[in-house]
Amino acid sequence: MNPDQIDQILAFHAAQKEAIEARLADFRRIWALGSEQDLFAELAFCILTPQSRARTCWPAIERLRGCDLLFAGSAGEILEKLSNVRFRERKAGYIVAARNQFSRDGRLSLRSILGGFPNPFAAREWLVENVMGLGYKEAGHFLRNIGLGEELAILDRHILKNLVILGVIDQVPASLTRKRYLDIERRMIEFSKATGIPMGHLDLLLWSKETGEIFK
Repeated sequence: MNPDQIDQILAFHAAQKEAIEARLADFRRIWALGSEQDLFAELAFCILTPQSRARTCWPAIERLRGCDLLFAGSAGEILEKLSNVRFRERKAGYIVAARNQFSRDGRLSLRSILGGFPNPFAAREWLVENVMGLGYKEAGHFLRNIGLGEELAILDRHILKNLVILGVIDQVPASLTRKRYLDIERRMIEFSKATGIPMGHLDLLLWSKETGEIFK
């Protein structure tokens, strides 16, 4: 690990801790108090994010929700609202498939399905194996955003770059296999324990270090 960089990130965490905890509390409230529609909106958002900016994807979800297409629209209708989202045709289909997958008797039922897993790691494995468009990063991102995945790593390019700077990993991998993803996550958990920065804080902390904001 890089002692100078660790000192800097500890200082940055001290300055950002209150804002990060407030954001995590927002996510926890979605699971505790949010509607099934709120949960599905977060799932659809994470389906859109691969190779697209979060700041582009969330407004697309809000547009879809505003005209009710997120919950009732066809893939073609959803596609029309996904301006500036990469691979939008494929992702529109993924959203419709996920909506069907998480519906029971014509109603969204994410809470009953996701609440049946013993821990976030098991829930993530199921999501990766069963929901089209979700890899480990997207599944962990979704679970974190609904208050269920603070122990999980969300390994996007911002996080990987900063893990190299901190000396947690040697280099940004060219690709992330399941084995490599879980190994980096294990190293990140060890770093969290060594520094006292909670895993749930690390993603938002490193993301805000790169982007200047605490978002989603």
